[in-house]
Amino acid sequence: MDAQDAPRPLSPEELAAETGAALPDKEVISLLDLNADLDLALDAAAPIDLAVAANANVAAPIDAAVAANVLSDGSSAQALADQGVLIDQGITGEAVATAPQDSTIDQGGDPATADGAAAASLPTDGTGALPTDPAGALPTDPTGALPSDPTLPADPASALDGDLLNVDVDLAADLDLAAPIAGAVAANANVAAPIDAAVAANVGSVGSEATAVAQQDAIIPQDIDADANATADQQSDIQQ
Repeated sequence: MDAQDAPRPLSPEELAAETGAALPDKEVISLLDLNADLDLALDAAAPIDLAVAANANVAAPIDAAVAANVLSDGSSAQALADQGVLIDQGITGEAVATAPQDSTIDQGGDPATADGAAAASLPTDGTGALPTDPAGALPTDPTGALPSDPTLPADPASALDGDLLNVDVDLAADLDLAAPIAGAVAANANVAAPIDAAVAANVGSVGSEATAVAQQDAIIPQDIDADANATADQQSDIQQ
């Protein structure tokens, strides 16, 4: 680089001639102004009718034997579980579940009421028609142009002032909920669960012997001679 092209530092006079100005305050604007307002009306009806009837025989014979040597030297563990089970299960009868349900639910509203109120607020000329302009034309200013909208900014630059999008939504919710429920359960059941278990263990033993013997003989007769009846009668008259 040539010495003439090298950057030259500012002289004290040039530094003294430099001036500065404070920046204006930063203004924060929102591009989106959202105000949600919703008007909802919800009618829900859930009539539920349930009926369950069952005849059941359940047999669960369980036989278990466990033998263990834990930290034992020269030891033995023996477990014996002998189980003999005779299960006779009989059911003579009926299981009847009845759940009749009658529901009358009226959740109707007259949507024409709100529309009619809105239409009635509009002025008419007495014949039911909307009033018209007597002159047959839209109003104009003396220059013959349409009147300007006073809400529009006169200065185009001011159009960016404030929020670019302003959304205003109002929420009003009405909820009508009806849930009549009718349930009936009828059951006949035989349950047999004989359990036979033997456990033998040596823990931290030397030259030990553990023996467990569990012997079970079971004769289980189960008979049901009966009827199971369940009735749930529900009548609902709901107006919402």
